[in-house]
Amino acid sequence: MALDQETLNQFVDSVRRYVRDRLIPLEMQVAEEDLIPEDVISEMKEMGLFGLSIPEEFGGLGLSMAEEGAIIQEMGYTSPVFRSTFGTNVGIGSQGIVIDGTPEQKAQYLPKLASGELIGSFALTEADAGSDAGSVMTSARREGDEYVINGSKRFITNATRAGVFTVMARTGTREEGGRGVSAFLVDATLAGISLGSRIRKWAKKARIPATSSSTMCEFRPML
Repeated sequence: MALDQETLNQFVDSVRRYVRDRLIPLEMQVAEEDLIPEDVISEMKEMGLFGLSIPEEFGGLGLSMAEEGAIIQEMGYTSPVFRSTFGTNVGIGSQGIVIDGTPEQKAQYLPKLASGELIGSFALTEADAGSDAGSVMTSARREGDEYVINGSKRFITNATRAGVFTVMARTGTREEGGRGVSAFLVDATLAGISLGSRIRKWAKKARIPATSSSTMCEFRPML
């Protein structure tokens, strides 16, 4: 549900002040330590940033795309690592569930994603797949009432903090391309998931280096 203009303006102003007074002064510390202070993450949770686009009925703010864009624009004035902290929950971490999740999946995951209690992560990219999403080779084979997923993913943002992954895996033939790829919600506590080393990435905004970390994930059959 869209906010009235006055409420939206107040929210945008509060985020603008937070970025300039709190986040920008922390940029060098975060870049050097490769770590966002836990109290900053707690503050962003309290502001509702983890649930910007999640419907109100599940504890989110339910912002429209235009409203969300206004908030993200303010976040763009500081290191992108801050936006990435909650960005996967707002976007690819939750939207698949919002759009096409079952009622049970929505009830289980969306309130926790909206509050920041749970971090979502999107596992698409592989050694030979990413921009060409139809080339995914991670497989998902059905055995009775369950699927066994086998494959490796890379450059998975927030993987080390994730509580649930949206994993793109091939259920059809390679010749089917993207039509043979399905999305699976994979709880991070399941056996058979292993994480590789973190990959340090660098970018520049103004004259301040900003870091963002991703990692390798491997999804293996349970033995």
